[in-house]
Amino acid sequence: MSSDSLPTYADVEAAAAVVAGRAHRTPVLRSRRLDERAGCEVHLKAEHLQRVGAFKFRGALNALSSLDADQRHAGVVAFSSGNHAQAVALAARELGLPAVIVMPHDAPALKVAATQGYGAEVVRYDRYTEDQEQLAHELAASRGMTVIPPYDHPKVIAGQGTAVRELIEDAGELDVIVTPLGGGGLLAGSILAAGALAPGARLYGVEPAAGDDGLRSLREGRIVTIETPRTLADGAQTTHLGRLTFPIIRDGVTGVVTATDEELVEAMRVVAADLKQVVEPTGVLALAAVLSGAVQDTRGARVGVVLSGGNVDLHRFAELVGAP
Repeated sequence: MSSDSLPTYADVEAAAAVVAGRAHRTPVLRSRRLDERAGCEVHLKAEHLQRVGAFKFRGALNALSSLDADQRHAGVVAFSSGNHAQAVALAARELGLPAVIVMPHDAPALKVAATQGYGAEVVRYDRYTEDQEQLAHELAASRGMTVIPPYDHPKVIAGQGTAVRELIEDAGELDVIVTPLGGGGLLAGSILAAGALAPGARLYGVEPAAGDDGLRSLREGRIVTIETPRTLADGAQTTHLGRLTFPIIRDGVTGVVTATDEELVEAMRVVAADLKQVVEPTGVLALAAVLSGAVQDTRGARVGVVLSGGNVDLHRFAELVGAP
């Protein structure tokens, strides 16, 4: 499979073999109180309990594992506000590769520290005035390294799809599957997995209300680029879908909806209260849309929801979920 090829479910299956034994098979969490709040049977795929605290480790490990000997020797460059950064850094350490990560100046300190802790070199930039992708490619060209993008890569997409593959295997038949949507790697991979294992399920992606480029793209039938959105969901501060993720999402998604920052905070409170779990704002995008009713066909349904990450500073978490 070339970097220009759209991945298929066969690639998700292959990725599952790569990540087995290295990535956690995260649990599917249930809560009676949550079901009552949501008006449906909610099955939460707990990817905030994944290695590096996010589903991103799956795609990063799958992508880095596909590199040839020369590419591994030279190392990789990634660009990310945090979770993909940590994922590439840890995967590189485990595989013995050098890694350079381009991260914004306002990336959460917890995520920067973790990325450096895994042994990666961090290069900072201003997300509102500089182009992270351009910086990454310039660095890679100057050092002979390989760029591992956060979502628009067939191996990354296939790796992310293993999360929903496991969700379907563990939860059984699902009527609806909802995932966060930033650049589209998780949603695209989920569509591939569900198409093979749960073809009757309805698939939804959830974006921050301030960054609805995916919704606009579907409406206009082309990839729409927006300014960097200002939202609590730092992991979904993407400005456009990818050339690989867009066609998969366009052809396979039931719909894309949005969640406000206030709805994200409320979902974080619910997860903390009902399941005693700490999840970051981006991580509850999908659940927030289910709780708010933005996903409208969940009443009485069996609904799979991906909690995508848990990398939030505890002081920040306390500020957000404290008494309204």
